[in-house]
Amino acid sequence: MSIWILQSQGESPIILRIPPGSIKTIGRTARADFIVDAALVSRIHCRVTADKSDQLVVEDLGSTNGTIVNGKKFERTILRPGDTLTIGRVDFQVGRGTEVFSTDLAKSVPEVAGS
Repeated sequence: MSIWILQSQGESPIILRIPPGSIKTIGRTARADFIVDAALVSRIHCRVTADKSDQLVVEDLGSTNGTIVNGKKFERTILRPGDTLTIGRVDFQVGRGTEVFSTDLAKSVPEVAGS
């Protein structure tokens, strides 16, 4: 089992890493495990669970604007690599391991000496 990654696009990407067996909340307040301070994100927007069967499940937590996967609003659904999870106005690409989702982003990540 490898880590799940949710990565936004843009100049300053947001990268959320979800280890196997973990449960994390996403929202705009300090009470959330992952803070996404962006328009239309609820205080505690949704929960992502990397369960023991190696699936990543997203569950909306009563957010005002909903949790959207590939353009459709869901209360609860399984995420797969390549899916787009939309929280507020932020689009996250879903991936596994150490995937980098765009060549533009790869250019912006500095190389670390000795790696």
